Amino acid sequence: MIYSLFDSALAYRPTEAEQAAPVPPIEAVLFDFSNTIFKLVDAGTWLRRIAAATGRALDDAQLRKTIEQLGEAYLIPEVAALQIGRDESAEQHRRALLGWFQHVDYLQGIEADAYALIAAPDAWVPYPDTEPLLRELRRRGIKTGIVSDFPWDVGVHMEHFGLDDLVDVRVVSYQFGTEKPDPVLFRAACERLGVDPRRTLMVGDNPVKDGGAAASGLRAFILPGEVRTGERGLAHVLGFLG
Repeated sequence: MIYSLFDSALAYRPTEAEQAAPVPPIEAVLFDFSNTIFKLVDAGTWLRRIAAATGRALDDAQLRKTIEQLGEAYLIPEVAALQIGRDESAEQHRRALLGWFQHVDYLQGIEADAYALIAAPDAWVPYPDTEPLLRELRRRGIKTGIVSDFPWDVGVHMEHFGLDDLVDVRVVSYQFGTEKPDPVLFRAACERLGVDPRRTLMVGDNPVKDGGAAASGLRAFILPGEVRTGERGLAHVLGFLG
């Protein structure tokens, strides 16, 4: 990862005039993808899809046992180590998840099938308030983008739900070989949108990764990291627009 505390300190240098001037209005909003505007289908749905695709039997008891074992396996030191930096490339992500799945009894021998169903277009679904917010931002002429730690282009999921035309740019970690809060990702999004970082809001759920946008001059709105099945609370973004 390129990011360091030293990089953070130098990521953004406002001029004296900018420091004295009023805070400029928001002209662009950037979003994290996972757990911010889209979420992965629940574990039960994913495992039932695996069972349907592979023909492997899965009763309720096996489902509960597998979900429990997934949590336990994730904590195995060698598995946890594989997750570090996994979104820096597609290869690292695949290696990290296959290394995790091989410790789960039900998934042994079908790890690749399980992985494919995590990457399927319908494996990630938008929150109920995602589309309304994106359409309102479009109506107001606010530019939008995604800055996400992800091992493939999230556009495949947005297109599946007819939302790809509501986001102007997508900056994804695997494209740069680094993860948030590396300033290079936030800078790239602002440059592609043609907006001043000081006029840009980053919305996410991780205070370190997404909040790191502040080191590049952006403002940041951090959602609670809780698992949500209903609305995500995205309408609050409109309050930053004045």
